[in-house]
Amino acid sequence: MKVMLRKNSAGHLTAYVPKKDLEEEVVKQVDTADGKVFTLANGWELAFTNLPDPLQLPKTFEAKRLA
Repeated sequence: MKVMLRKNSAGHLTAYVPKKDLEEEVVKQVDTADGKVFTLANGWELAFTNLPDPLQLPKTFEAKRLA
């Protein structure tokens, strides 16, 4: 699924999922062997395999929903 990552006015990382019209703050980031897993405030876990370091925001990335 397409997910747009950006910083909100408070400087926190947020994720916007257009198909679900969902925007939530990222509350946890975990590095894995395949990439990064972000946990959103609503409990969703999104896995990203193609994130550059450092992030150039705002930008849309492909993600997979884990939970």
